Amino acid sequence: QVQLMESGGGLVQPGGSLRLSCAASGRIFSIDSMGWYRQAPGKQRELVADITNGGSTNYADSVKGRFIISRDNAKNTVYLQMNSLKPEDTAVYYCNADSIVPGLDYWGQGTQVTVSS
Repeated sequence: QVQLMESGGGLVQPGGSLRLSCAASGRIFSIDSMGWYRQAPGKQRELVADITNGGSTNYADSVKGRFIISRDNAKNTVYLQMNSLKPEDTAVYYCNADSIVPGLDYWGQGTQVTVSS
């Protein structure tokens, strides 16, 4: 089992920044890629960004150039630096860890990000 603990959400004005953190514990050796998803009210959960063990990254088109995902393998933590935030970024953000076991992944409990003036 892998446990994921997210932190860093909150309320920010448009144009502002936030940094989300996700610390993994448990069977860390079984984790392959890690990432962030988000779900806005009435919408499906969508991928925001992910990063492999080797550091390769992938971003949703809507956040390219504004968000940066990074990973500290020594701390078993993945970060999402969110800049130039827009109201449409408002959502619950979930940390995800893909297992090396096909079809198995883990989710954090979610952290609310609200962008509003």
